[in-house]
Amino acid sequence: MQVILKEKVENLGTLGSVVNVKPGYARNYLVPYGKAVQATEANIAAFEKQKAELQKLEAERLTTAKAKAEKISGQVFTIKAAAGDGGKLFGSVGTKEVADVIAAAGVEVEKRHVRMPEGIIRSLGEYELSVHLHSDVDADIKLVVIAE
Repeated sequence: MQVILKEKVENLGTLGSVVNVKPGYARNYLVPYGKAVQATEANIAAFEKQKAELQKLEAERLTTAKAKAEKISGQVFTIKAAAGDGGKLFGSVGTKEVADVIAAAGVEVEKRHVRMPEGIIRSLGEYELSVHLHSDVDADIKLVVIAE
């Protein structure tokens, strides 16, 4: 199925690209989330009229993401958690808790933006995490988990 991308989609294409994707991917993800439209003659003509506006919106998203990344990049965030002997946590620290700590510092990020390469955190210590704010913008942060 051919679709026209309305924004940059990671590992697929940029704004305005006409790409072939599997029908399920288009029906279940790209079209419902407003990332693409089916590539028909009418949609191609309509897209050409909207292209300048969509490019402006994409540029604004990129600028916002870069500003957020600049604010949080290299910062150290601390989370207090209940822990037992040996530094093992009662529970865990996941993406929601990390996003909440970053939001408390003044930068709103969604939990889906937080990348935890080692999975959820189950022990005390320092961790290097990445915050994926835009397909072109990542910010590296340090998370310190301490006992309450």
